[in-house]
Amino acid sequence: MTPDISHWLTAAASLLAVIGLVLLGARLLRASGFAPAAKPGARLGVQETLAIDPRRRLVLVRCDGREVLLLTGGTQDQVVGWLPERAA
Repeated sequence: MTPDISHWLTAAASLLAVIGLVLLGARLLRASGFAPAAKPGARLGVQETLAIDPRRRLVLVRCDGREVLLLTGGTQDQVVGWLPERAA
């Protein structure tokens, strides 16, 4: 009994379709802002991210009431700098 090539092609196409749907669902969840809420009293939190290119991104992190700008995804991650505190 020899396996028919159409069965293998159908299985491969189905697998690709399922993987594509999972990736699409993950992207939609990220785009809609679906993320767990910060814990009360949390000292560290990501405020905002900005993709510079497919590999690198800028991340604004709030730590103990101050904000720091990080550049991630290159050959090494870097602290761009601490932002001045906002006037109340």
